[in-house]
Amino acid sequence: MPTAENTPLLDAADLQIELITAHGVVRAVDGVSFTVRRGETVTLIGESGSGKSTTAMGVLRLLPEGLAVMSGSVRIAGRDVVADPGAARAVRGRTVSLIPQDPMTALSPVHTIGRQLGDALRLRHPGMSRTQARDKGVELLAQVRIPQPRTRWKAYPHQFSGGMLQRILIATALAAEPELLVADEPTSALDATVQASVLDLLMELQERTGIGMLMITHDLGVARLVSDRIHVMKDGRFVESGSAEEIVERPAEPYTRELLAAVPRLGAWDEDGDERTEPVAQGAAP
Repeated sequence: MPTAENTPLLDAADLQIELITAHGVVRAVDGVSFTVRRGETVTLIGESGSGKSTTAMGVLRLLPEGLAVMSGSVRIAGRDVVADPGAARAVRGRTVSLIPQDPMTALSPVHTIGRQLGDALRLRHPGMSRTQARDKGVELLAQVRIPQPRTRWKAYPHQFSGGMLQRILIATALAAEPELLVADEPTSALDATVQASVLDLLMELQERTGIGMLMITHDLGVARLVSDRIHVMKDGRFVESGSAEEIVERPAEPYTRELLAAVPRLGAWDEDGDERTEPVAQGAAP
């Protein structure tokens, strides 16, 4: 008998998404099925246009009304958000939170970080006072390693680096006290050093809270670091699925091997002292 412990936080079955465009109907997602359980990270990976972000936005029912037609089922904490769009509104910002791709467009440039994080907290806890929201918000900023969080509470987005803004988006997502995070390319706009620190933060938060995570990325290096399971996506379908180790170390599909071969790695120094970058050999780990 299913229990709260073994019931998936997210259970998508035969999910199809068709987008209505000026040039006709496009099937962007074509019958994908996957689950995310407590404490695990499941990653959708593929090139641009493969359908991975459309899948994530469809799961959250954030695609434009009237321009996207969904079928199949997507159960979040047992509620089917495809059959009942109202269920999506009930779980968003409570059971599930989104970490968007670009913090510069996700955050309002004319409101302080404290105002935006405080609004997220009061949305989750309507009875919370402004003082309580500030205290809780400062605590969240400290959790995501924002230095001097009480002082930075009144700062505006342009006063932070890209990595710090991404941390603030993570804090905003955590304000909802979710069981599931959907992270849509959360490190794509960051340099390698900052990217590593943000991924380390996400893994630390997951270890401490047991939160489930659906990660969207085109970077197999990222997927290898954070994933328990990986689904490789191409043209709206999964072409290969398995554990992170299986996908990276023993890819079965040519497309997966091509993705691995596209991951750069540092080669030997040439005689002029210039460092060469070489692709990873097909089927080899980056």
